Amino acid sequence: MDFSIIQYSKFMTLLAMLLQNLKTLHMSLEESIKWLGEVMAEIGPTHSQKSEDWNIFDVKQANAIIDYLKISLFQHYKLYEFMFYSAREEIVIGTEQVIEVVKSACGPFPNPLEEGISFDIYSTFIEPPTILDTEMKRLDQEQGPEESQPETDTSNMDPLVGFTTEDVKSVLDQVTDDILIGIQVRAKIQVVK
Repeated sequence: MDFSIIQYSKFMTLLAMLLQNLKTLHMSLEESIKWLGEVMAEIGPTHSQKSEDWNIFDVKQANAIIDYLKISLFQHYKLYEFMFYSAREEIVIGTEQVIEVVKSACGPFPNPLEEGISFDIYSTFIEPPTILDTEMKRLDQEQGPEESQPETDTSNMDPLVGFTTEDVKSVLDQVTDDILIGIQVRAKIQVVK
């Protein structure tokens, strides 16, 4: 419809008033239709004044407005009543995260991939302390604080100084054999079960 600014203003006011009546006055569908008829009679052309300036909506525009309200507001009136009258519970959506730390290799899980988490977290929380670390702590406790040796700058030293390629290979072979034997033993236990 080619409404003027005043007609748009009256139409939006009419729509807002219908919703306000429903929300605050709890008007039924019949009361709202009756109220609309009274209001449309007031804003339409009056019989006492014949001037064109006072005509807000003509008959065609009034019928279009009523048709629009019929298919938009009045057709779904029960839905609007439900929306305004019924109390709804507030649903708070949240997430709960549970992180499972993988057990050591002696359990049913394999060791985690080192590239999956940072080395600091892996070495602090997951990796069991090495035998060398536990022996060093035990020796430090046996020597006591007065016999502790002065600390040397180990950051510049290569930790593999003094080891040959054969030493590294033999240690790797031994570790691999220990792990494979542990896996074979677990596999046999599971097969027996």
